[in-house]
Amino acid sequence: MHSSIRWVFPVRFGIIFSLFACRAFAIALPEVPSPREPVTNIYHGVTVVDDYQWLENGNAPKVREWTKEQNARTEDYFDALPFHDGIAQELEELIGDESAGYSVGFHRGGYYFALRNKPPAQQPVLVELKSVFRPALRRVVFNPNTWNTNGTTAMDWYVPSPDGNLVAISLSEKGSENGTLHFFETKTGRALPDVIPGVQFPTAGGSAAWNADGTGIFYTRYPRPGERPESDSHFFQQIWFHKLGSPVSADTYELGRDFPRIAEIQLESSDDGKWILASVANGDGGDYAHYLRNSSGEWHQLTHFEDGIKLIKFGRDDSLYLLSRKDAPRGKILRLPAGETNLTRARIIVPETRGVVQEFEAAASGIYVDEMVGGPSRLFFYKFGRRSPTEISILPISSAGGLLSWRDDDLIFANSSYVEPGGWFAWRPGEKNSRRTALCVTSPASFDDIEVVREFATSKDGTKIPINIMRKKGIRLDGNNPTILYGYGGYGISLTPGFNATRRVWFDAGGVYAIANLRGG
Repeated sequence: MHSSIRWVFPVRFGIIFSLFACRAFAIALPEVPSPREPVTNIYHGVTVVDDYQWLENGNAPKVREWTKEQNARTEDYFDALPFHDGIAQELEELIGDESAGYSVGFHRGGYYFALRNKPPAQQPVLVELKSVFRPALRRVVFNPNTWNTNGTTAMDWYVPSPDGNLVAISLSEKGSENGTLHFFETKTGRALPDVIPGVQFPTAGGSAAWNADGTGIFYTRYPRPGERPESDSHFFQQIWFHKLGSPVSADTYELGRDFPRIAEIQLESSDDGKWILASVANGDGGDYAHYLRNSSGEWHQLTHFEDGIKLIKFGRDDSLYLLSRKDAPRGKILRLPAGETNLTRARIIVPETRGVVQEFEAAASGIYVDEMVGGPSRLFFYKFGRRSPTEISILPISSAGGLLSWRDDDLIFANSSYVEPGGWFAWRPGEKNSRRTALCVTSPASFDDIEVVREFATSKDGTKIPINIMRKKGIRLDGNNPTILYGYGGYGISLTPGFNATRRVWFDAGGVYAIANLRGG
């Protein structure tokens, strides 16, 4: 629903430093007893014995005591390391001195809506900006840190009304992601009395989309108490409609009673609010069905799970644009006139290329396409009627995303590399290079002396696996440099290039950092 720059939490590096230090400093500390208490469980006919299931009850007195003793042992170990305090201080400075990061999600009513993240604040703040260029004056729309001063209130997601005067925000407490929908005036921050519970949960997320005049909202809803068995209370998502100012009990059902138990629904409205699109994922398997609601209130199914359509977006020409992987595993983009429900009438406007399509955005006279090639991004503009696209300049070995076009062919996008902080850039056709906006992070540490090398490792079946290696320029490659190799591959999630200032400490200690783009991503 809204775009974001990928961040890597610095605590991971604190743990790695500690593990590395274990090899250099042998510190004898008494172990905390962890008795075995076997518990036998049967899962789908398979018997499993778990010796430590007792530790799952975090509120049990013996578990709380065990955790307390483990924490004390860890602190004793850290206190004995001569360099621990210095590393901790440097990490704190690197994190605290970094400028604010932005995640721009919408352009409504002449304003950009973005999440602003600046430590030491516990939660990002929702702001609106008249411009992304200097002076990028911001106005706070909602601050969860003042809504609940203990920092436990989180914004799951948000969506502004078509005119930008109101914003709906799903709020949850203490990391539960159990979201309740609240409504606020963007100019005053005043909360409306409307409150809708049960719109968001980790099993399937949640979403909402406004109607054309901003007087009501379509939203995802989980079963109310008594509607289904307790075991299904966080499944069987449906779509309902709420009229502002009316009680939740008067909300009306729209769609979803026939959806799978594990359906995950995302809602989106066209710019004029006349069309509502529901993208229904069949769990996390990567298959989607899509439904379109017209101005008469009728829902029509556009695609089925087996059609291979992964993403649909509204265009500005009363057309729908579809990302298809049917007979095109790397992705092709189709165009279908709005109101047309016959998928066979869709026409290819961007054929499959060697890059994997990650994201696209329809503009006035063309389509912006973000492709991934083994981890890093390439960004293109496909002008309607032309066969060859224009490649847009981005940072070297970097990731792009958050494509947003709101006027003519203007584009803003997020871009981050391993050695340069993330930020937002602007581009329009005819420009040679993209322009840096005011929404760019500045780092307290320079990475000018760090190089990024792309290598390939050969897997046992001969497949070439890309590896991104970060190291100091001129480092002696004799096999003696301490190295962190990190990788992930699963659920179609790829590790894309991203900046983290805390890596500066590792490089200054002579370390090398490598990220592998494993299969499964």
